[in-house]
Amino acid sequence: MSHPHPELGPPPKLPKGGLRVTPLGGLGEIGRNMTVFEFDGRLLIVDCGVLFPEEEQPGIDLILPDFSSIRDRLDQIEGIVLTHGHEDHIGAVPYLLREKPDIPLIGSKLTLALIEAKLQEHRIRPYTLEVREGDREQLGPFDCEFIAVNHSIPDALAVAIRTPAGLVVATGDFKMDQLPMDNRLTDLHAFARLSEEGIDLLLSDSTNAEVPGFVPPERDISNVIRGVFAGAQKRIIVASFASHVHRIQQVLDAAHEYGRRVAFVGRSMVRNMGIARDLGYLRVPAGLIVDVKTLDDLPDHEVVLVCTGSQGEPMAALSRMANRDHQIRIVPGDTVILASSLIPGNENAVYRVINGLTRWGANVVHKGNAKVHVSGHASAGELLYFYNICRPKNLMPVHGEWRHLRANAELGVMTGVPADRIVIAEDGVVVDLVDGKARITGKVQAGYVYVDGLSVGDVTEASLKDRRILGDEGIISVFVVVDSTTGKVVGGPNINARGSGIEDSAFVGVVPKIEEAIAKAAADGVAEPHQLQQLIRRTLGKWVSDGYRRRPMILPVVVEV
Repeated sequence: MSHPHPELGPPPKLPKGGLRVTPLGGLGEIGRNMTVFEFDGRLLIVDCGVLFPEEEQPGIDLILPDFSSIRDRLDQIEGIVLTHGHEDHIGAVPYLLREKPDIPLIGSKLTLALIEAKLQEHRIRPYTLEVREGDREQLGPFDCEFIAVNHSIPDALAVAIRTPAGLVVATGDFKMDQLPMDNRLTDLHAFARLSEEGIDLLLSDSTNAEVPGFVPPERDISNVIRGVFAGAQKRIIVASFASHVHRIQQVLDAAHEYGRRVAFVGRSMVRNMGIARDLGYLRVPAGLIVDVKTLDDLPDHEVVLVCTGSQGEPMAALSRMANRDHQIRIVPGDTVILASSLIPGNENAVYRVINGLTRWGANVVHKGNAKVHVSGHASAGELLYFYNICRPKNLMPVHGEWRHLRANAELGVMTGVPADRIVIAEDGVVVDLVDGKARITGKVQAGYVYVDGLSVGDVTEASLKDRRILGDEGIISVFVVVDSTTGKVVGGPNINARGSGIEDSAFVGVVPKIEEAIAKAAADGVAEPHQLQQLIRRTLGKWVSDGYRRRPMILPVVVEV
């Protein structure tokens, strides 16, 4: 198995007739999926998604792929193929189209409807090409065939990309549910046909590669949800991804059966379910959906609320309900269903929300205590089955953390893919398919680009480090006035602390140390304000560390008079 080396440099010029594959996101992480294919000077992008921030990234709204390696080549992009409508595959599209709005978007009906609604908020009117399974489109030198795959959102597609360099198949996110809610199976016949043609490189979803066996059918969830509805005495609140149409359909069916009305809560949930209903992906009995404002007129046992927040997102409706910061107040006897799996890294946030809801008396039903969710990604048994059908000549695991990529690679070896034909890469690592073999040839920049409010890319790792220090240790400011001629202190030091846990009065003991350090510096001829600030920072920092075992941010200000 080939793998990236930390000292990889920029890739060489792509050999004539070769295909270059550059993942800019989705490898070594769950989310931010984006892969750039290059042939004969032209580019094709598959997916362009976001990653959601973790606790150690305070204040960040979204994390984007780094577009810097393609920024001066936007005119060479033939299109962006979107495999499905989840945020981790389409969420960064508006930010790329801000730089070139006329890049074509290619996807299924629901996928394009979801991204078009998102782009409206950014005031971008995209050029779109709607495709469906079985379609074949020529996008510059890329001959793209679209294949139905089953996932936790309708209309998901894999894409087979033909160039003179060979046939490459990108699965997108997929599983092999044999009883899907919409009766739309992963098209194994199409993959077998491609196998007969010869799949030169397979990019395969790795998210569940560590999980043995097969993913249970989505239909199994219906009876569990109905059981929860049957036993609920008061309101039912369901938290789900705003794009999980199948799960919301199961909730609507149960609500209709048990005589309840349903209200959607949250802008993205209202928008996405409206789109799904208008396009016929969501079947809604007449009179079932009501406006959230009318809920006060209904008895609790006739109410179902469907909201976002299943991942513990701090600003989502469910988190705000748990914190008593929402118009909907949790009361004893309410039932809350978290109808989704835990995305790695969100565990603490989710359990914090569960504890908050339980504190107010809710009965919380989640994947840990009931079968209210099944994954949308193929488990190890399905992947083995899939590889035996596809028989790829080269395999590149994608979409997953390192442990997932490694596990997926091992599955490939078990099914007969030669170890030296399996490429484990990471974001930014360049893989060239030349003469039928995939090899790592270099690396491009592919770091995190942070969205913070209206700011895109302005927040750096250094900024986040400062935020973490502020959040964990607090800040101490020091104001000193010195004589510009003698360098002696003529005012201060005035010291104020916020969030450090140290009372301002305690700093009396360090003031003489700061004065002494400044006096010694003056005697040595050091009078430049920046040097004095560094001296104050070191002196005060050592005093705080020795006396309190803390490392707050220290902000010294030196003024000359």
